[in-house]
Amino acid sequence: MTDNYFDSEEYSKIDFTKTKIEKGEYENCMFSNCNFEGIHASNIQFIECEFFDCNFSNTIVDHTAFKDVNFINCKMIGVKFNGCDPFLLQFSFKECQLSFASFYQLKIPKTTFKDCNLQEVDFTESMLTNAVFDNCDFKGAVFGRTNIEKSDFRTAYNFNINPEKNQIKGAKFSKENIVGLLSEYKIVVE
Repeated sequence: MTDNYFDSEEYSKIDFTKTKIEKGEYENCMFSNCNFEGIHASNIQFIECEFFDCNFSNTIVDHTAFKDVNFINCKMIGVKFNGCDPFLLQFSFKECQLSFASFYQLKIPKTTFKDCNLQEVDFTESMLTNAVFDNCDFKGAVFGRTNIEKSDFRTAYNFNINPEKNQIKGAKFSKENIVGLLSEYKIVVE
């Protein structure tokens, strides 16, 4: 554990590809228009932080803690969240670009994804109970042995979820998007 502790700090327009982010614990901090692209942001703790308009594409987050963290309008292509610290893991995403990210085997119940691009995201063996997917695009996203019980997919689209290979009891879908549960059966729905 490092001694660096940052409380209620604001970071704006910092390019962490040029200025190295200090390891430590960031609590109640706000990051806006910062660039984390491709850096090693490992072994850092973010507690009750907010990220606005930041670029996290291909950022390495091994053993990084996200405890009650909000991401808003962030670019997070290819982030392997499955490597982050699972202890008290809690985050939400609004208007984020998460294509090719991985949540493999993560336990992230009650997570909210609002207006997000989740194309080609790996949710294999994740526990997403009571999650909300509001107006999210799942084109090419992978669900396998995923627990989405009681999750809300009513406004989600382009998903392909096999009910026989995932736990879906109590999940909510709309009449318009129910075809995403049937595509596995190669039937025609008109």
